[in-house]
Parts: sequence; structure tokens; C-alpha cells
Amino acid sequence: MLHGYLPAILGGLWVTLSVAALSLAVACVFGLLGAAAKLSPARGVRWLADAYTTVIRGLPELVLMLAIFYGGQILLNDLVEARGWDYIDVPPFAAGVLTIGFIYGAYLTETFRGAILAIPRGQAEAAQAFGMTRRQVWRRILLPQMVRHAIPGFSNNWLVMVKATALVSIIGLDDMVHRANLASAATREPFTFFVAIGAIYLAITTVSIVLLSRLEKRYSLGVKAVSF
Repeated sequence: MLHGYLPAILGGLWVTLSVAALSLAVACVFGLLGAAAKLSPARGVRWLADAYTTVIRGLPELVLMLAIFYGGQILLNDLVEARGWDYIDVPPFAAGVLTIGFIYGAYLTETFRGAILAIPRGQAEAAQAFGMTRRQVWRRILLPQMVRHAIPGFSNNWLVMVKATALVSIIGLDDMVHRANLASAATREPFTFFVAIGAIYLAITTVSIVLLSRLEKRYSLGVKAVSF
């Protein structure tokens, strides 16, 4: 099957899933920090968060990937050279994870902010009236309820992020898209290999939809759905 290239492509699948999973973790960190910043009473902090989400969501992902990988590496080594240190070669895997996580952190910022705003404000005020600190209010009141409201938007961002991992092949990461490209060049059958890659991505997103739907139902226990 696939002229014997299937094991190699499946080996690249592990790289793809690793990039997606770690990018999601990075994106969640940026998303939570961005959401907290957008809800901050400090105007400067809100301005920085607004600038982050506006700029990142307004630029193509491929442009950001190339700019951060190449431009960021040049900037980093200029700073290193100024201090007299050795040249630093940023691994494509780390660059891909940080770039995708940074990009989708902007989208998750809005997802998490909307989820927090969906929680009645009186709950946080009541918790503070009982003597809870702001940290306790976040951990015990807001975050558990935020998950339920955030899951639909979170699911959509995860599905798009999985597909965006194909971009890391541009910066030389040996994922399944990169391996499929090499195999198609060797066999001169690009349609066969890229259809196979598309089927693999479709399988990943289908499984993700099923699992995330179950997660949404679990967090929605006891909540009555309203039909329109």
C-alpha cells in the first residue's frame, strides 16, 4: 500500500499529533493569560491583550510561521552575538509548537473571555462577600463553569489547529505531510499520497469531534438545553 511508504507516513503522524498536543497546551496558556488581561481593570493590560488578538488573528498563519521561525531566529542570534555567546539553532519542532500555540492563543483568548463573561457576575461577587480571595474565586467558581461554556469554541479551535500543523512541513519538520511530499516526488503520484494524508486528518478530526462531544455532555449534566 502506498508503494511501501505507509509506515514512514504513519511515523510522521506521531510528529503531527505531538505538535498538535503541545501547541494546544501552549495556546491554552496564552488564551487564559489573554482572557485575564482583557478582563483586567488596568487599561494598559487590556490594550496589550487587544493588540495581541487583533494583530495575530489578522495575519495569515503561514506568514507568521515563516516570520517567527526565520525572523525570530535572526533576532535571537543578533542578541546572542551582542553578548558574545555561541550561535543558537532553534529546532523546527520547538519553533512550530511555539508558533502555532502563540497564534491560536489569540483565538482561545476570545473563547475563554466569552466563557467567563457567560457566568453570572453575581456568583463572583457572592464568593468575595463570603471572604474568598480573587484566586479562590477563579479556581473554585469561574474556571469550573468556564469549561462548559468554552468547550464549543475550544473544540472548533482544536480542529483548526490540527489542520494547521501541516504548516510545520514548510520549516523543515519531518511530519507526515513532509514525508508524503517526499514520497510523492519519488513515485510521481502526488494525488495518491495527499488523498491518504487528507483521510488521516479527517480521521483525527472525526475522533476529536466524538470525544469532545462526550466531554461537552459530561460538563453539561444538570443543565437544561434550550431549543429555539
